Amino acid sequence: MRILVLDSALARRTAAIIADDAVIALRTEAGKQGHETILPAMARDVMAEAGAGIDLVAVTVGPGSFTGIRACLALGHGIGLGHGVPVVGVTVGEAIAVAFPHLGGRDMWVVTESRRGYIFLEQGVDIASLAIAALPEPRRPVAIAGAAAVQVASRLAARGVDVLLTDSRFPLPRHIARVAARRHKGELSPRAAQPLYVDPPEARFPAGGLRPPPETLLR
Repeated sequence: MRILVLDSALARRTAAIIADDAVIALRTEAGKQGHETILPAMARDVMAEAGAGIDLVAVTVGPGSFTGIRACLALGHGIGLGHGVPVVGVTVGEAIAVAFPHLGGRDMWVVTESRRGYIFLEQGVDIASLAIAALPEPRRPVAIAGAAAVQVASRLAARGVDVLLTDSRFPLPRHIARVAARRHKGELSPRAAQPLYVDPPEARFPAGGLRPPPETLLR
């Protein structure tokens, strides 16, 4: 199966073609802005380099950057529609966790940065947004991965928690593809390729409500 992977949920954008767990073509670069213009060019380049067609589009749905997630999903759905292939959603935590199948009884925590002083915490199917100063008490020894792993691991270690700090900070394309392929085969629970927003929206309606719609002048 040939899978186009698109990821711009965090401070990095990636496009890749993965076939049978092997990277056929890859473009990736760091950056928090410009996903909506740079990621389409990356996708074009990897598809041209890999040749032939694709069977599936795998997209990261979050948690992460609002703009990055929207840009990735809009592009993924457009390519999926144009090529007549399914689009499958994968969370950042799912893709990182699949790289650690054997943790010796440890729980996996994948932590990514949110708004200032907050993090997203993925523990299996549970995803929460919380203040980094209010980390829960682990029930068992933990392994920590993700972009905020160093900060979280240091805080837990200061409490005396048994912590294993991994070197995984971002999801790798072949791991995103691996989760998407399993989900497509029905081996994992379905996940819509739609934005995963953990925090409530910050936008608020005006105190006086929305403006009324413009009147239509009939002639």
